[in-house]
Amino acid sequence: MLALIVCILLVGLMAIGIPVGISMGLTAVGIFSALGQGDFLAVMAQRTYTGTTSFTLLAIPFFILAGNLMNIGGITDRIFNFARACCGHCPGGLGQVNIFSSVIFSGMSGAAVADAAGLGAIEMKAMGDAGFDKTFSAGITAASSTIGPVIPPSIPFVVYGSIVGVSVGKLFMAGFIPGFMMAIAMAIAVYYTSVKRKYPVEPRVPFKLRVNYFIKAVPSLFTIIIIIGGIWGGIFTPTEAAAVACLYALILGTLVYKEIKFVKLKTILFESMLQSCKTLFIIAIANFLAYFLMHQKIPDQVIHGMTSLTSNPYILILIIIAILLILGCFIEGTAVILIATPIFYPIITQMGMDPVQFGVIMILASMIGLLTPPVGMSLYAVSSICDVDVVSLSKAVLPYLIGIFLVLLLVAFFPPISMFLPNLFA
Repeated sequence: MLALIVCILLVGLMAIGIPVGISMGLTAVGIFSALGQGDFLAVMAQRTYTGTTSFTLLAIPFFILAGNLMNIGGITDRIFNFARACCGHCPGGLGQVNIFSSVIFSGMSGAAVADAAGLGAIEMKAMGDAGFDKTFSAGITAASSTIGPVIPPSIPFVVYGSIVGVSVGKLFMAGFIPGFMMAIAMAIAVYYTSVKRKYPVEPRVPFKLRVNYFIKAVPSLFTIIIIIGGIWGGIFTPTEAAAVACLYALILGTLVYKEIKFVKLKTILFESMLQSCKTLFIIAIANFLAYFLMHQKIPDQVIHGMTSLTSNPYILILIIIAILLILGCFIEGTAVILIATPIFYPIITQMGMDPVQFGVIMILASMIGLLTPPVGMSLYAVSSICDVDVVSLSKAVLPYLIGIFLVLLLVAFFPPISMFLPNLFA
């Protein structure tokens, strides 16, 4: 009963427009007070402080800063031009370029919204100039941005890893194959839609010109080698990799491409600070909410309720996925991970599922949440930079949502998809 009250109160507060972090804090404080356990509020300051002091979580502001430096410093432009030269002639034209660009950019920035707002603006302008429908362009841009947090590096993986104590490096490895599967599913959807609507295809770029675009993009593409190679090679941790990515992006933007001036740099730092504060504030309050949930033994209630319905592990994982998808419609992705992980982690442990595999399930479910109203952050990010309303955009992303959902089911019921690389490199 208490678990149901917590859920109703939390969702209700957010439904009336109260920010996610404040809603989580009010829920914990309100129920503690209602139960006459106000003494435990003294723990709030400690829990919110320790919630953001993990060394692992330092990667979040650095990856946010790295993404913003890449968007302003000309790195995204060169990635797009290289992708356009490689696959602009394929069926679907710039739609396929959109996906390919996001796959490349995902190896540099761990945030979907950074992809949608930065690289997305370039992609949609090019698609509009080529004669693509504006709604279609916006839909594929919003959908392809969700590839970023699945293919490493990934801010959601950092958050999940800090909660359950799983190696972030293993989580990064686990995201590779599912991320590429997402890209393939989206490419198939773009192919059929483009052929049906007879969208334009660009002429094949001569090989010499492709090489020229590749050479121009090499410094940008080297970011992937630095981040992923450094982590997997044991040269530095994911947090240190994020700091190195910032330094490298700053050098490229200021000294090599010379597109970042001092005035722009101040704006980039300020915007990155704001984005980091918003994310880390939610994480801080969520740590107190997690303490409240554990203190009231709500995870135990949920486990008892779910296992009383069925002991079949396949049905249990379907129930968990359904709950995650429903939460994603109303709560921002990072908040879903912070709230749901302490509740469902004991269940998947009892089922014998590897926490790394469950981490991929959590992130894929949260990516679907980025594309579903009313709180689809990628929908709003793309809608804000184009003239397409959120309702039309929600319909345009439906084919890609189906593709991501199929990948989610495959990851849930076929562990080698996510566990092959972590086990191989273990």
